[in-house]
Amino acid sequence: MNNIWHRYKKWIISGIVILVLAAGGLLLSGRLATSGRGVSAGTTRAKVTVGDIVDDVSAGGEVVAGRAVALSLMTSGTVAETLVKVGDHVSAGDALLRLETAELERAVTQAEQAVIVQEASLATLIAAPAAAQQASAEADVRSAQAQLDDLLDGPSTEELAAAEANLHAAQADLGAASARLNSAAAPADENALRAAQIALDTARAVATTAAERHSSILVTEPNQFLDADTLAQMEKQARAAAQQANADLMTAQQTYDALVNGNPSSIAASQASVASAAAQRDAAQAKLDSLQAGPSDADVAAARSSLAQAEWQLEQLVAGPTAARITSAEIAVEQARIRLERSERTLAEATLLAPFDGVITAVNVQPGEAAAGVVIEIADPNSLELVLQIDEIDMAQIAPGQIAEVTMQAWPSETLSAEVVAIAPRPVSGGDLVVYEVYLRLGRTNLALRAGMTADATLTTGELTNVLLLPSEAIEVDRGSGTYRVQRVTTASNGEEIIEVVKITVGRRSGNYTQITGGLAAGDEVVINRNLPAAVDNLPGNGLFGGAGN
Repeated sequence: MNNIWHRYKKWIISGIVILVLAAGGLLLSGRLATSGRGVSAGTTRAKVTVGDIVDDVSAGGEVVAGRAVALSLMTSGTVAETLVKVGDHVSAGDALLRLETAELERAVTQAEQAVIVQEASLATLIAAPAAAQQASAEADVRSAQAQLDDLLDGPSTEELAAAEANLHAAQADLGAASARLNSAAAPADENALRAAQIALDTARAVATTAAERHSSILVTEPNQFLDADTLAQMEKQARAAAQQANADLMTAQQTYDALVNGNPSSIAASQASVASAAAQRDAAQAKLDSLQAGPSDADVAAARSSLAQAEWQLEQLVAGPTAARITSAEIAVEQARIRLERSERTLAEATLLAPFDGVITAVNVQPGEAAAGVVIEIADPNSLELVLQIDEIDMAQIAPGQIAEVTMQAWPSETLSAEVVAIAPRPVSGGDLVVYEVYLRLGRTNLALRAGMTADATLTTGELTNVLLLPSEAIEVDRGSGTYRVQRVTTASNGEEIIEVVKITVGRRSGNYTQITGGLAAGDEVVINRNLPAAVDNLPGNGLFGGAGN
């Protein structure tokens, strides 16, 4: 409503003035003062003074944090701990929140080990070969050459003789093993088998008798001839005799079974010996056949390849690494270092730090939750700004650098200083009006300002200094010609004060005063004719620089 009145008030006032002037037009033209008449007693006078004209625009607004940030983490993860709460004051670099870092720390350790390995590989590559290393490579060449020479020369007489001797020995071992197997598997002698049968029958009879003796003692009751202790002793002896008889029976049975079926363990051992001897005989035969046949083309090719490989390795060792190999190793080192830096950066990003000194305004996550989106919000209490919404009709007067007086709703008796620092390039929704946001930097104050507080501001939009000023009610207008005049008090030659009608030119108006640009001088006195309508609202430029004043 204030903005609507601000926009249309000058037209309403101007309309009223036009009606008044129209009604009193004849009176004004018929009653304009004439020069030379005397000044009546009690006439109201006004003096031309030197002063300043200030034009301003008033608007309401809200305090906001000029620097406020919604913080998010650069890496994902689960929140381990929140280190701040809403309202906490923090300094730049303070830790605000940490994620769980076990996996991240493990990744850093692995990356560190990879760097160590790649750096060691590069150092080994560019280092001169040790004497022992070169000697080993030379020995490999000699060994490969000797193997090739042996293949090309063929077997010696001694090698053939040794192979034949090995074959004969293997055949003899196989024959002996076969004989042992046949012996173990042969049927038992009839006399031995008959004796084993008799021993088995005897052992079985003894075991039966011992068992019956033990059973009879168990059922005997104590009496006058056999007391309990005696019976217990007899039972113990009978039990021992029965156990021994059973053991003897088992031994006799095993002896008899071995004669009838043969010894299984002995047969198995003999069979294993035969298999081993046969394998050795086959290997000896294959060795002899190989020596007698001579080396195959494949064997010679393999030996030549082994020699070439050994010679190449020796040459590489003596010549040192090529530039390409060194470059490749250096690239591997650099890539490992980059991966380490990336892992360390990711670990560091798991801790959220305050970007500047400020106050925590929101904490949006708790330990155990996934850190996604905005997790913490922070604002700088020392960067508070006042945002005004100003009608488009006044925007032509607003510019950065202008000074404003601000009154907070919370402290209506206090006045703050502020400066326009920015103007929004686009309007914001203001109902039926088009309004723009204007940002003011608040000056230093001891007031406990907070974001969200409301205030009223008066912006100084223009100023004229050291100009001639006259109360606007002392100026009369000639409606026909559009000129302005005043009744100046002057002194006649006889010393009498008289009124002189003087045509003047005017400039801007502020409040109840109008700038005089011609026709009067500082100190001149004029008469205020309260019987005539003042030309206040017909004065040009009701406000500086084309805008509306107060």
